[in-house]
Amino acid sequence: MAHIVAKSAYRSLEERLNRLPQGAPPSETLYKILSLLFTEREAALVAQLPIRPFTARTASKLWGMSLAETEAILQRLASKAILLDVEQNGVQTYTLPPPMAGFFEFSLMRTRQDIDQKLLAELYYQYLNVEEDFIKDLFLGTETRLGRVFVQEQVLTNDQAIHILDFERASHFIQTSPQLAVSMCYCRHKMEHLGRACDAPQNICLTFGNTAAALAKHNYARLIDAQEGMELLQLAYEHDLVQCGENVRKNVSFICNCCSCCCEGLTAVRKFGALQPIHTTNFIASVTESCTGCGRCVAKCPALALELSATESELGHRRAEVKTDICLGCGICVRHCPRSSIVLERREERIITPVNSVHRLVLMAIEKGKLHDLLVNNQALASHRAMAAVLSVILKLPPIKQAMASKQMKSVYLDRLLECLVP
Repeated sequence: MAHIVAKSAYRSLEERLNRLPQGAPPSETLYKILSLLFTEREAALVAQLPIRPFTARTASKLWGMSLAETEAILQRLASKAILLDVEQNGVQTYTLPPPMAGFFEFSLMRTRQDIDQKLLAELYYQYLNVEEDFIKDLFLGTETRLGRVFVQEQVLTNDQAIHILDFERASHFIQTSPQLAVSMCYCRHKMEHLGRACDAPQNICLTFGNTAAALAKHNYARLIDAQEGMELLQLAYEHDLVQCGENVRKNVSFICNCCSCCCEGLTAVRKFGALQPIHTTNFIASVTESCTGCGRCVAKCPALALELSATESELGHRRAEVKTDICLGCGICVRHCPRSSIVLERREERIITPVNSVHRLVLMAIEKGKLHDLLVNNQALASHRAMAAVLSVILKLPPIKQAMASKQMKSVYLDRLLECLVP
């Protein structure tokens, strides 16, 4: 009977997680992961929490317990990086992040003794890399992607560097974020436990703003200044790591420095590249006539987007060719071409990037049919009544019209509305 009750608590938590646009497809492996990260009681309590930020007083009412007991539980969950605790306008608030980018990663962003990290790494590998339902849903489940790639700024021409937009630069967020922190790479730490990690630096992944502050408070990250952040970015360039960050234009919460052998995003790119599981940059690689077919770019491309031509050119050698439907536009190939025969060009069609996290979540919710959950459970959106009214109308549209409205709002209305309503 106890086993049935415990299973019920974790099933309730699973259902709660799946009210988010980024959910967690049910499986026995997921149940094992949740049982390692949450006690049975914690699972039952967290399953009752709102989707968006809440206070201890709100949780106290939901749980039917004293404020003091509630605060003690919330702080314990925050100390395990299951909840993020931040102060907003002098008020302590808490948020349950999604599994990814969220508490799955946080659990391996430092070494710790309170959980069996080797077992957890093995379960993550089974759930993410073998079963794949989670990864497919995370990276392919919506038209609006969770993450996007940043171009390696050093390979840009002077003209490109002048005209590149701020949100296209990882350096912009490093230099302007009020709080910046570095953590251990969850992906390479996971693979280290499996004996498969590469030699790329581990302590190199960056978080920003409230996420950085919350993780640093509980020693899952270390606060750094912009100078150290830029040094880490240079280190990432030198190791051919790809900068994959939150798919927003303002207030990015994370930028990971990813390798193609360990990291979830680039692994997804190699498996499902033509479906573009991560939004590309607004650049694309192009090979010039001076290419001699040395093959260095082919070996270095993290997305497998380059190959040598099947036939020789008039000059008697093969040339590198770009698979345009797979190219990330990161610029790593440009760095490694000995003859400067590869250049980055602007894509003809610009990639549409959501304004901020709220904009991204709303679009993903519309595309997954979860807008109702976001509106009903989201205390933050409730204060923006105009926005809530607009979204309620969309919710009542037939599916085809709903999809059309989503596309129209991406480029016009919701963009402007959020600019006005969200700081």
